[in-house]
Amino acid sequence: MAGDEASPSIGDFSDGIDDVEEFVCANEGEDSMPYERFRQVFEFVQNGNLAFRRGRFEEAINCYSKANIMKPGNPVILRNRCAAYIKFSQCLRKRPSSASESNPLYGLDPTTHAELALKDAEKVMSISNNSVKSYVLHADALFLLERYDLAHDTVLSGLQLDPLSNHLQAFLHILERLRTSSLEGSGHRKPARSDDFDCTVCLKLLYEPVTTPCGHSFCRTCLFQSMDRSNKCPLCRTVLFITSRTCNISVTLKNIIQKNFPEEHAERQSEDVNVANPGVELIPLFVMDIVLPCEKLPLNIFEPRYRLMVRRIMEGNHRMGMAMLDSAMGHIADFACEVEITECEPLPDGRFYIEVEGRRRFRILRSWDQDGYRVGEVEWVQDIHPPEETRERADLQELTTNAAEYARLWMTRAKEAAQQDRRRLAELLNVESMMPSPDDPERFSFWLMTLSKRRSSERLELLRLRDTKEGLFFGSPIVVLWILEH
Repeated sequence: MAGDEASPSIGDFSDGIDDVEEFVCANEGEDSMPYERFRQVFEFVQNGNLAFRRGRFEEAINCYSKANIMKPGNPVILRNRCAAYIKFSQCLRKRPSSASESNPLYGLDPTTHAELALKDAEKVMSISNNSVKSYVLHADALFLLERYDLAHDTVLSGLQLDPLSNHLQAFLHILERLRTSSLEGSGHRKPARSDDFDCTVCLKLLYEPVTTPCGHSFCRTCLFQSMDRSNKCPLCRTVLFITSRTCNISVTLKNIIQKNFPEEHAERQSEDVNVANPGVELIPLFVMDIVLPCEKLPLNIFEPRYRLMVRRIMEGNHRMGMAMLDSAMGHIADFACEVEITECEPLPDGRFYIEVEGRRRFRILRSWDQDGYRVGEVEWVQDIHPPEETRERADLQELTTNAAEYARLWMTRAKEAAQQDRRRLAELLNVESMMPSPDDPERFSFWLMTLSKRRSSERLELLRLRDTKEGLFFGSPIVVLWILEH
């Protein structure tokens, strides 16, 4: 990325951490501990200091962490671990991305280590803020996280404690240059449009960019669409232990792209909106057996095309259609049911475990493939009800109310008979939880259908019906039994 060579950057910054502190705290007073425990803490700190001076920062962090467990809240231990986090973060930033091809990092991230350094720095500042080094570490961590305004405030506070600190004075100069360069004419020094700003998957300008731990940047949707097929970096094949929930967008890179390429970024944004939210009359289709309104079922999503579909749905309105492939006709059936994803659990291998509940039915006007899965243009379907306050409407309501009474009685007997069959009992409880009010005859007719095992063709036929009374008779033999008994 091209820029002004005179502008300060993280590469110009000297953290001022020349060495770590020795653990010379006296073991006496309120914080005293048994001698053997104190000796172990002392050895952990000594080993950590030795590793730090030899440049083995990860080893140093482990030693300081063990010491912190045995003696939590000690300023020397926290400052030393904070310094190790900062040094390790800087090493990871300087590491060329090509190194990941032969020596992958497996999840190590410079930003994560800078955030851990900031936590230690904030903790030590709350314990002891009379040390200049505490301010230096706090400002260093903020600088690595590109929180320049907060780092500037921390440096000013440190200079009040020690106005002669050479490092804090130099640090303040760098931060003021950054602030000046951002306020003045920075808009006239736009980086040249180069491949550095392109996603290597879609070969377009990066949109919602995500930088992986191995140092490569991709569009967020491109990265996770690729990871639906393989849990590896698309460029260097490093195994990635990240998910769409845990991986954050690179705010700095996003701001650079928005500021310097506004027209192309707006075009990418428009493309993404059109794909993720195709319109109120379009719905993504999951092809499987017929699902009815008021029906609840679990699904294990493992196919790459459906993983992509579920991720897009979860970023929108959580709804999709369940359509059946008509084997006789060789294409998608004409009627289907909208379902809502009520639970969604992403699994470590990229699969999704979801639970869905049937909502509305619709007729599919036309359908086509989009990124591997089906999308349909639909129209919503409802029963044609008798007019209010007519004899036909009263008869329909009476039939539904009586059927509901008999269904509850049947459900009670079925649960008693299934006490020794846990699986059957769980099925009955699941169906009972979805029972709608008899005041809605249309939904109640669909719920009745779920009480009995019916062939897919019969369930599809019920979706096509527009007469609620006919649906009540067709829906379940329970209604027929009630009529015969009365």
